[in-house]
Amino acid sequence: MKYKTVRDSMGEVKVPFDALYGAQTARALVNFPISGDPMPEAFIRALLLAKRAAAEANGQLALLDSVTVNAIVSAVQQLLDDPQLMQHFPVDRFQTGSGTSSNMNANEVIASLASQRLGREVSANDEINLGQSSNDIIPSSIHISAMLALEQQLLPALSHLQQIISQKALTLTEQVKTGRTHLMDAMPVRFNQVLDGWASQIEQCQQMLIALQPSLLALAQGGTAVGTGVNTHRDFASSFCDKLGAITGVGFRPADNLFSRMGSHDTAVALSGQLKTCAVAMMKIANDLRWMNSGPLAGLGEIALLALQPGSSIMPGKVNPVIPEAACMVAAQVIGNDAAITVGGQSGNFELNVMQPLIAVNLLHSIELLSNTSHLLADKAIVSFSVNQANIAGPLGRNPILVTALTPVIGYLKAAEIAKQAYEQQREILEVAVEQTDLSRDELRRLLNPKRLTNGGLGE
Repeated sequence: MKYKTVRDSMGEVKVPFDALYGAQTARALVNFPISGDPMPEAFIRALLLAKRAAAEANGQLALLDSVTVNAIVSAVQQLLDDPQLMQHFPVDRFQTGSGTSSNMNANEVIASLASQRLGREVSANDEINLGQSSNDIIPSSIHISAMLALEQQLLPALSHLQQIISQKALTLTEQVKTGRTHLMDAMPVRFNQVLDGWASQIEQCQQMLIALQPSLLALAQGGTAVGTGVNTHRDFASSFCDKLGAITGVGFRPADNLFSRMGSHDTAVALSGQLKTCAVAMMKIANDLRWMNSGPLAGLGEIALLALQPGSSIMPGKVNPVIPEAACMVAAQVIGNDAAITVGGQSGNFELNVMQPLIAVNLLHSIELLSNTSHLLADKAIVSFSVNQANIAGPLGRNPILVTALTPVIGYLKAAEIAKQAYEQQREILEVAVEQTDLSRDELRRLLNPKRLTNGGLGE
């Protein structure tokens, strides 16, 4: 490999000849050979958008000439348009806690491309980073990337999942099954009631995420080194947000207090908490699917999920609930990511949080995982499962817990006595109740009708 020699404030360093990055990126590659995984592309793209907005704001404020601004804008657009150029952002995600290495990586790459356009050297620090600090643009980029990921990925994915669940529920209004509490037989429920409960969970997840968006729109940009805004134009923050809004179509704004947005990441922690809530809801839905699909002979066997792949390398014909299992693993990972973000969020030491790359990586990872899994659950599990009517009808009719419907008429103790006898004699509750009460068979049949019981009430 051919190398070239470049300089920074610490002296000379060699970088690959074709690399667009410079000395500080090269030093970071030497200093942080940890995971081998670079920062997420979604974060890099948000950082590039921020660099474009900064250049346009500095141009508006007459701090950069229009020719230089146009070169920076064109460089950023080239990077956004060509996925192959992401190879020039190799800095490990476990790096300096401020994200300075990633900030300078972006500055150097943009400066290289802008220099090629202008035929002169463009300074990564003095021009690309003008009016900025890693300490404000990295927190801003975390908010920008998370906001865009929510808008473009997760919220649409959750909406799709909710819609598919609701549509499936409409096809199952006549299907009555045994309800379960503590994994034990309970009163009857309709399948559509079960699915409507799932849909409500997903809707709540969406609403909680939407409620956090106004906080995500507030950016740390303009605080520079410690939150005071030293070395930046007083109108830079508002101009930056205006330019960024024009680029993204999202209404970003300067935070009311820049110190809080730089010294802490409370919004990111709160967002992660809501992502964890989504993961918990998703795991509940996935586990319900797994239990109802269990068997098919020795389990509940209430539904049959679409067969997607052989389930065993040794047991022919075995098919497993692979999508719900994958969803449960995703949920576990998101919960783990939240723990990392929580630790990262409490690492705000005085005027700067020093676990920002960790927060960015795990936040975007959770959003990506939940987005992808929402589509899989909807399209490869929920939309296509079928109900095994024979398997739900038998246990439903023999369920002694149906005696609960008689308690307003005969009292709890008498009802418990009837249920106990039905259990012991393995008889239907109707037959035992005919013997043990003065109610007619027709009246008992009406009171114990499983579908009627799914409507609630006092036996009307």
